[in-house]
Amino acid sequence: MSNLVEKAKEFLAEKIANVKKPEASVTDVSVKRLGLDGAHFNSEVSVDNPYSHRLPICELTYTLKSAGRTVASGTMADPGWVEASGVTKLEIPAKVPYDFLMSLLRDIGRDWDLDYELEVGLTIDLPIIGNFTIPLNTKGEMKLPTISDLFSSE
Repeated sequence: MSNLVEKAKEFLAEKIANVKKPEASVTDVSVKRLGLDGAHFNSEVSVDNPYSHRLPICELTYTLKSAGRTVASGTMADPGWVEASGVTKLEIPAKVPYDFLMSLLRDIGRDWDLDYELEVGLTIDLPIIGNFTIPLNTKGEMKLPTISDLFSSE
């Protein structure tokens, strides 16, 4: 009897592994604005839903790092839905105090670029399967605004 149960578990695991699942990618990481309270970063995640019905997003976790240090992290509980049969864009806002940015000046250097790593966990409630987390990790370089950028008319 236990052999039959094991075969059933294997069959079910194989079928679930082959089920289409939503896919996601980080499409942008940038400085949104500089304010009196710090720098406001914005990341964008695109989620592609293969299903003909929308899916609830249970939570989104993120960690933004630079020079091996955590710059910002957080959890967005229940950030909305992934729309049916298409791509949904999610924004991840993060605020970094100026004193922390000043401690990163060595990494920023002469070119005014900030090397970063962004880790995102997107947890979606899939029918039958349950909660499914899509892990995302991206590294790159973002250009910080200069003083002249802050005062330009564009």
